[in-house]
Amino acid sequence: MRATVWILVSYLIGCFTAGYYWMRWRTGQDIRRMGSGSVGARNVGRALGASGFTATFLLDAAKGALAVAGAGWLELRPAAVIASMVAVVMGHNWPMQLRFHGGKGIATSLGALLTYDPFILLCLSAIFLPVVALLRNVTLSGLLALALGPLAVWLAGLGTPAVAATAFLAILALATHRKKIREQIARVAGHRET
Repeated sequence: MRATVWILVSYLIGCFTAGYYWMRWRTGQDIRRMGSGSVGARNVGRALGASGFTATFLLDAAKGALAVAGAGWLELRPAAVIASMVAVVMGHNWPMQLRFHGGKGIATSLGALLTYDPFILLCLSAIFLPVVALLRNVTLSGLLALALGPLAVWLAGLGTPAVAATAFLAILALATHRKKIREQIARVAGHRET
């Protein structure tokens, strides 16, 4: 019962979309009607600058950290901890109070993974850094690191729960970035042709 309740609470924590409320508080505008339409840090940063990006990123990451920390404090089983991670990211991506129009879940996922096992972020960084140096494209490199993350975590010997956690969050990130992935691949292909 504790696990079920905390998974639901994790979703509700995720629904607190910091970018949306930060933008409303600062300007009275709806960030979903601006830029990419996302409530995430990158879109807020376009509208409010570095301070908006930083505040939104940190608050979104804190949601993921809180979901994992709470699951640990309740001494939930590994499957329930992973479910809490997935729930908080789903709450961010599809918040019910905003008619399921939220962000992309990257900061929230990073906060959750950092709290779950910081070594996972080292595995992702080991993929991200050489790829971004090669492609010179932060978005595509980050998504590629997430996609290959479960393999890197498995090769690092972190165990099945860590692999599962990374895989589920990678699936959510790739699902919310489908359009962006197509655009970035087309851009990279077009740049190489020229």
